This record gives sequence, structure tokens and C-alpha cells, in this order.
Amino acid sequence: MFEKILIANRGEIACRIIKTARRMGIKTVAVYSDADRDAVHVAMADEAVHIGPAPAAQSYLLIEKIIDACKQTGAQAVHPGYGFLSEREAFPKALEAAGIVFIGPNPGAIAAMGDKIESKKAASAAKVSTVPGFLGVIENPEHAVKIADEIGYPVMIKASAGGGGKGMRIAHSASEVAEGFARAKSEAASSFGDDRVFVEKFITDPRHIEIQVIGDKHGNVIYLGERECSIQRRNQKVIEEAPSPLLDAETRRKMGEQAVALSRAVNYDSAGTVEFVAGQDKSFYFLEMNTRLQVEHPVTEMITGLDLVELMIRVAAGEALPLTQAEVKLDGWAVESRVYAEDPTRNFLPSIGRLTTYRPPEEGRQGSAIVRNDTGVEEGGEIAIHYDPMIAKLVTWAPTRAEAIEAQGEALDAFAIDGIRHNIPFLAALMAHPRWRAGNLSTGFIAEEFPEGFIAPEPKGEIARRMAAAAAAIDHKLNQRKRGISGQMRDASLLHFERDRIVVLAGDTYPVTVDSQEGDLVVTEADGNAVSVMSDWRPGEPVWTGTIGAQRVAIQVRGLLNGVALQHAGAAAEARVYTRREAELAALMPVKEDAGSGKQVLCPMPGLVKQILVKEGQEIKNGEPLAIVEAMKMENVLRAERDATVAKIHAKEGDSLAVDAVILEFA
Repeated sequence: MFEKILIANRGEIACRIIKTARRMGIKTVAVYSDADRDAVHVAMADEAVHIGPAPAAQSYLLIEKIIDACKQTGAQAVHPGYGFLSEREAFPKALEAAGIVFIGPNPGAIAAMGDKIESKKAASAAKVSTVPGFLGVIENPEHAVKIADEIGYPVMIKASAGGGGKGMRIAHSASEVAEGFARAKSEAASSFGDDRVFVEKFITDPRHIEIQVIGDKHGNVIYLGERECSIQRRNQKVIEEAPSPLLDAETRRKMGEQAVALSRAVNYDSAGTVEFVAGQDKSFYFLEMNTRLQVEHPVTEMITGLDLVELMIRVAAGEALPLTQAEVKLDGWAVESRVYAEDPTRNFLPSIGRLTTYRPPEEGRQGSAIVRNDTGVEEGGEIAIHYDPMIAKLVTWAPTRAEAIEAQGEALDAFAIDGIRHNIPFLAALMAHPRWRAGNLSTGFIAEEFPEGFIAPEPKGEIARRMAAAAAAIDHKLNQRKRGISGQMRDASLLHFERDRIVVLAGDTYPVTVDSQEGDLVVTEADGNAVSVMSDWRPGEPVWTGTIGAQRVAIQVRGLLNGVALQHAGAAAEARVYTRREAELAALMPVKEDAGSGKQVLCPMPGLVKQILVKEGQEIKNGEPLAIVEAMKMENVLRAERDATVAKIHAKEGDSLAVDAVILEFA
């Protein structure tokens, strides 16, 4: 077994690999760029080596830098994590030449499967079901349009060396193919150093289901069940679960056996994932193979009880797989949410900045469920523009799917992040969504259910009653604190003042009576329903946790002038708690309207201006592209929202802009 390994990656996946290596008694070496000098993975590793400036192309993507770091530290093997160099055939070849072991598949398997075009050819030869498409290299937009016309719309344009949603576009017409071809090639070049793309038929109402495989160097290959990854936006996975609510045992067996057959055909000898697009009728077609550890591997680990990183390390060291296919058992259900630094209310645009608050939920067993949080950040750390905006992967396991979803929703409610925009409100709303809970999924789920984008819904029904009760309890606690500071608590006769209150939540009023009985709080609603509200919450804490009646509840809390902002189960609202007289007066106060302007195009996220597509004085039409801004490896096309004339252009190509910086103005 290895004594020391180097992790050629950063962030949460580097931290996750270090944890397993530490448990196995293996020393670890981290590498870091200028931007990651104070990163968590650097502090966790036994040693760390600086490899260059912040841009990945000048640090994490340089093979010679990684090999030099191995030689400096005596690392015997390298785990690539995912992304970066993990699927570059040249990387394991260079490591082998330097006498260093690659903890991943052999170069031949990467060449056959890592290239999306070649992998489809190999799959077809292995008699794996494949999607209709053109697997040759496409040279220009005109060629792409011709191919798409022949296949039939809609089509998917995809980077050959791609992954993670980069270099992917869906096109429904010839004009969309031409534009998507250009964007996909550009993103592919900047993300993978390879601008080749291909075109294939896009399956309508599809589901994305993948099979986890693991092979060793002795000819053994097994599959470890499936993961459903249909909840996506911009072709990037948002929520994953294992197993899939679609599959039955027979379909699982067929998919697994095809995945193993393909793996055997290319002598696969590590962890890998064979991805399929599936129809609602359980038909399935090979999509691609990722020759690396997947972001969503924890859900497989949770239902199998296996550590995939440990298996990869042992296989790389020459050990045989410790189990056979018959010994693979699936137990319970696991759900993973990807927590991203992005603003779901602004079309999921990336957000950067310092994590002034980072308080993840408690890990470990919570009743019948288990909570796991894979992360590479800490409070006070910074989310930089140079890398993927993932903050954490929150995973819950429970005996059933419904219980795993409930546990995930509760864990998201207890996950406090501030200082940047993030997608936790959206993830929490998804956990409460009836269609998600029913397992009626497709890759179009987000676009279909949130066609106008995401706006946190106002609380209704039982959710609103919980939040109103919590608001009353919070107000009671704050009043106790104020009176304790002022000395009023010495006079018990003043306490009756707090009993009758009005909670104003999202414009609705909830009359309540609050009684404190030997430390417990009882909130009686207008209909006479009395609920016990218990919590050890203290003023200033970002999450209120406790019980309301028999229900265990977590609610995000942020202080406001004369109130609190609450977030729970995907719903968000401001709450203010008044005396009866205060409520009467507050109802008379005028509401200030925000003035807006539609004459400016603002930069929606911190990013680099790649192109300005219009000129001053030019007349533009609704929907016409105006500029392209790149942030966190994704190119974002800004379009006109109405017919107008460009009056002034404030930015130029190559400018690095802050969020809401003015790009151009209309007349």
C-alpha cells in the first residue's frame, strides 16, 4: 500500500480524499494556487505545495507542476479527484513515465471512454444502446446545422472532452444550432483545452440515470447500482439520489450489465460512471462514460456502505476487488443537494465573496436518518471567480425515499450561509415540491416548474403557521433579553404585556397569545389551537431549531429593523410581531415603492466581458444578444428584453466587472 499520495485537485473533493487516506494511514500532499493559499484542503493535508497563479490553466491543469510536487514530497501516487486533469489521457502517461501511480483508470480506458465521440463508437461496438447522432468532428456552424436538420430537432450540442455541463447546448432550430455551436466550442476550449463538439438527438422528457462501476487490474468489474440525476439546470446536476425511483430490479440489472460489458471492452480498472438517458417507459440509451470519480458518488456510498475512494486507492495499489457482484447490496435511500455560490433569483448566476457565515447542519445520525456534508470551505473563507462555485454537497440517508427527502429538507433549513448569494432556498423549495416528492422527474423539471425563474414562495398553510409560531417565540426571547438588560424582569407584573400579540408574516396577520410556563412556551392561535414551542435558540444565532408541537423544525433567521426575516421549507418572508395597538398603527404606514430603470444592462455577476455584440446607435430587437460575460467557466449571453436603441457602451471586451456594473445604456 502507498505511504503517501498527492491530490491533484482542490476544494471539497480534495478534502474528501484526504479523509479516506487519513483513515487508511496514508499521508497526503495538497497542491494549491495563489487563490487557495489559505484553503481548507491545504490545512488538512500533511504537506502542501504551491503550484502557481489562480487561473487553473496556470496551476491545477499543468501536468509538470503536479509531477514536480510529487518529486518534492516523495508522493508515490496521485488521485486526480474530478475535473481538472482527471480525464486527460496525457496525465497518467506522464505520471507513469515519472514512476508515479495514477489512482484512476489506465490511459487506454481514458482514451476510449473519456472522449465522448470515441466512447459512443466503443459503446456501439459493445452492443450498448446508443442515442442517434453524428459522431464525427464538426468543423463549422453550417456543418452542424446540416447534421441537426438530418437528425431532427431538438438536438444536443456537446463538447467531446466535456463534463459538468460545460460546452453543452440544446437547440430547437437551425439558428439555435449555429449560436450553440459557437458557444459550446468556446466553452470547451476554455474549460478542457479541446474545442471539438458533436451533435446527437435530444430525447424528449428524458431522465438522466447513471451506473457506478468499479474494476480492478485482475479483470474484475462490478456495478454498484444506479443514481438518478435528472434534476438539472444548464445541463448541470443539482440534486442526485440513489437508487432511482424509476427503475425496477430488471431494468437495473440490464443497465448494470451493459455498463459492465462496456467497461470490460476497454479493460476498465478503477471507479467510473456509465451515464444513460432514459425514457419514462424505462427505455435507455448510452450517453457517455466518465472515467473518474463523480461529484455525486456519496449517494452510492451511503446505500452500499462502500468507500469508493478507498476502493480506487486499493485497486491502484494492485489489490483485487474485495467483493463480487452478488455481494453488492443496496440499503435505504440517499439524496444529495449541491450547494452552490449562485443566485437562484437571478437565473442561477454565480456569486463570489467572503463567507461571513458558514454553519452547516450537524453531521451523523439524526433519528432514523444520517446527515453527511462534504465541503472544502469554512467560515471566513472566500469564494473566488476562478473555479467551480460549489460550496458543499449535502447528503442525507434514510430507510425510505420519503424519509431521506424529509431529512434533506430539514438539513437545508439548518444550513446557514451569509456573505454571498447561494441556492439553499431553491434546494429547500425543491424538497417541498410535490412533483419531486412523487418521483415524477425529467431533465426538464426545473425549466418546466420554474419557467419564470425562482422566487422564494410566500409561506402558506402549515408552513406559515410554523413560521408565525417561531416568530412569536423569537420575539418573546428578544423581549426577555431586553427586559433582563434593563432590569424590568424584576417586576413580574409587567410580563402580561407580552401575552397578546399580532404576527404579521408576508402581509398576513396571525393573532396569537404567548404564555411562558416554567421555561416552556405555549403559543395559542386565534382558533384556540395551542402549540408548545420549545427551542434553546439565542439571539444572534442564524438558525432557530426546536419543536413546534410534535414537529422538529429548523428556520433560518436574519434580524431586521423591528422584525426578522425567516426562511423555512423553501418559503421566505419577513415577520414582525406587534402588540394589538402597534399592529393597528403599522397598518396605516405607507409602503415605499422601489424605483427601477429598464434603460441599463447590468452585469448580472462578477465576470469577464468576452464579447460586446452591439455598437452605439444600433437598433436592437427583443431577445437579441448584447454581450457575453464569462464567470466560473460558464459563458452567459445577455439579451435585450425589449426593442431599443443602444445609446452608450460602458464596458469593453476583456474588462473584469463587478456585479451590477453598467455594461451599456439604451436611449
